[in-house]
Amino acid sequence: MATEVKLPRLGQGMEAGTIVKWLKAEGDKVEKGEPLFEIDTDKVTQEVEADFSGTLLKIALESGEAPVGETIAWIGDEGEQVADATKKGDDGEQAADATKEGDDGAARSAEKPAEAPARERDREEGRDAAAAAAESQPQKVAAPQNGGRIKASPLARRIARERGIDLARLSGTGPDGRIVAGDVERAEAAAPAKAPAGAPPGEVESVPLTSIRKTIARRLTDAWQAPVFQLTVSADMERADRLVARSRELDPDVRVTVTDVLAKISAQALMRHRDVNVAFTEDALLKHPTANIGIAVAAPQGLVVPVVRSVERLSLAETATARGEVVGRAREGKLQRDDLEGGTFTISNLGMYGIEQFVAVLNPPQAAILAVGATEERVVARDGEIAVRPTMTMTLTVDHRAVDGAAAADFLRTLKTFLEDPALAL
Repeated sequence: MATEVKLPRLGQGMEAGTIVKWLKAEGDKVEKGEPLFEIDTDKVTQEVEADFSGTLLKIALESGEAPVGETIAWIGDEGEQVADATKKGDDGEQAADATKEGDDGAARSAEKPAEAPARERDREEGRDAAAAAAESQPQKVAAPQNGGRIKASPLARRIARERGIDLARLSGTGPDGRIVAGDVERAEAAAPAKAPAGAPPGEVESVPLTSIRKTIARRLTDAWQAPVFQLTVSADMERADRLVARSRELDPDVRVTVTDVLAKISAQALMRHRDVNVAFTEDALLKHPTANIGIAVAAPQGLVVPVVRSVERLSLAETATARGEVVGRAREGKLQRDDLEGGTFTISNLGMYGIEQFVAVLNPPQAAILAVGATEERVVARDGEIAVRPTMTMTLTVDHRAVDGAAAADFLRTLKTFLEDPALAL
C-alpha cells in the first residue's frame, strides 16, 4: 500500500515550509536516504531525504507552502494506484488543506481527485474569463486562512513568489475566497511601477520581507527584551597578527584569519570561565560542556550565524578550515539545519569594514556575544614611553540574567590576555 510523504518538521518552532523543487519525478525509483525534494524554511533551504524506498507514485504539491504534517506525495510499489491523491477546490490547489488532529496535526482531508498540474493555468484563466463575463468586477472576499496559512493555488503562490507579491495583501476571487493566478496578476498590474533609474528622489521602493528577514526581525526583537550590559577592552594585536601571518606562510592552503584566532582563544577562555558559556531558561542555567562558536555572516539571504563545534578541541588550522566551510555554505545559501544549531557563544567581526567599535545584539539563547572592531595603529603608553601599536577594540554584550558583571569581566580579561599572547591559549 502506498505510503504518504508528509512535510517534515525540520526544527523546533517550525510550523510550515515551502517546497522549492522536487529532485525526483513521478514514476522515478526512490531509495531510502536519497534526496527527494528541497524545502525552504525560515532559516535555510535544504534537501530532504526519503524515509523509505519505492516508486514516487504521485506528487501532491509541486511547489509552494504547506503546514508541517501535510501529505505532499506518495511512495509505493511501481504501478500502484493512489486512491487518496487529491486536489482541493476548483482552483487546482494540490493536496488537501491541513486539519488539526492531535498534537502533531498529521491528519488531512481530501475533496477532489488530482488533475495534471499542466492544466492549472488553463482552468484558472477559464474561470477568470467566466467571472469577468458574469460581472464587470469580480466579487472579492478576504483570502481565507487555515491555521495561519493563506489559501491560494500553487500557481498563484509560484507567481507571487517570482514577482515579489505578498499574498497576505490580496483578496481572492476563487472558490471560498481562495487566491488564484488572476488575482496575483491583477495585483501586479495595479501596483505602482518601480521608480526607474534617475527617478526624482523621494519615491519609495517596497521590498517584500523574506522568511529569513522576518526570522531575523523576530529573533532580534526577542533579544532586545533581555536585560544586557556591555564591557569593552582594547588589545595589542602585534602577536596575534604575527601568528596569522606565520600560519599562512607555513600552510598557504589554509587561510587563517583574525576571526579564527578569536574563535580559538574564545573557546579556550570559555572553558576556563564556564559560567559565561551558558544559556538562560526560566527554570535553570544550562552550562555547556563544549564551546560551539557562532560566526555572524552577512549572507545574501540575510544575517546568519553558522556554528563551528567544539573549537577548544581544534587546532588553529582546523578551526580555520571548519570556519571556512560553514561560512562558504552560508554565502552560497547551502546551510543545513545542523549548521545553525547548538551555538554557545557568538563572534561578530566588522573590522574588515573599518568599524572601530560597535555593540552587537545578543543571539538568544546564548548569554554573550563578542563585537570585534578593526585593528588600527594607535599611539599608546608602553613602559613610560610613547609607542605606536596595532590595537583592536572588543565589546562583550552579556545577558545579565545569566552572567554577573564580575564573571563577564574576568572572562574578557582572560580573552584579552590570550589575544595579546596567543601561545597561552594554543
